[in-house]
Amino acid sequence: MVTIFPWISVSGFGAHIKSTQKTLTIQKKNTYEEYTLASIKNLLVVGGHTISSSTIIKLVKNGAFISFFEPDGTPIGIIRPFGDRNDLEIQRIQHAIPRHRYAIALAQSAIKSRLFAIEHIQENQKIHLYYEGELEFLHTSQDELQYLIKLDEIRRLLRLTSDMYYEIMARNIPPDFGFRRRMTRPPSDPVNAMLSFGYAMLFGNCCVSLIGARLDPDIGLMNEGIGSLVQDLIEPLKTEMIDKIVFEYARKSLTPYDYEQTANRCMLSDDLTKKLIELFHSTIKNEKIDELVYNFYNSIMNNDEFRVRY
Repeated sequence: MVTIFPWISVSGFGAHIKSTQKTLTIQKKNTYEEYTLASIKNLLVVGGHTISSSTIIKLVKNGAFISFFEPDGTPIGIIRPFGDRNDLEIQRIQHAIPRHRYAIALAQSAIKSRLFAIEHIQENQKIHLYYEGELEFLHTSQDELQYLIKLDEIRRLLRLTSDMYYEIMARNIPPDFGFRRRMTRPPSDPVNAMLSFGYAMLFGNCCVSLIGARLDPDIGLMNEGIGSLVQDLIEPLKTEMIDKIVFEYARKSLTPYDYEQTANRCMLSDDLTKKLIELFHSTIKNEKIDELVYNFYNSIMNNDEFRVRY
């Protein structure tokens, strides 16, 4: 199999990772995937699988990293070739890039994806969700981003348009569920709880790809702190990969039996959680995440154009 990106991932449970002198084989039940060892720069092992020490040695001798993760994408550890220090150079470049340029591209794509989602619902359901002036404000904000100078201004405008987007989408959700706007910690209604669950899954998948590219997920553009780059990159992906499923499920299928509310938080039932995992596995497109991460990597390392496809 030809690798599009210099990393490959093995997720789930029960795969057998084997090798010959030139080939890596991944066996999952009755399926086999084969890769040339020379094409692999980072093997991402997500969940529980078996891999022999001889395969580890062959990969490392070929200059590959082997990165291990919990099933949800939480990083555990890395095996790297002895003496490799290239990560330090990548981190230095990450710290030195013009964050403003990348922040604008991500923010514009996030607003554009949300505008598209609202318009798609209005066309399909023959309804009108905007209040007076909201559509014009969102379009104007998208255009104005390129003229903003400070990162704080970009963050503030993105947050404002994001808040407006959730409030607009809430008008299409049955009011009994109590969803009015985006609330994170802790989610107090089932729609916010479903969004948080989906965003956590998306976060894990993106974190795996970032480490596959040997980028530091904690060196952000608009956000700061642990996982800040992950949060930046998933912003334009949330609408199509998570929001679409959550809002449709809330509108068509959600029942009071799917969740339990206390005075200050909402907990999803086990059955709903399993259903959401199944749905998100079909909408979280790893190839799109990989493409975005690879575009970012090429942009900062080779000064290529940074492209965001939501």
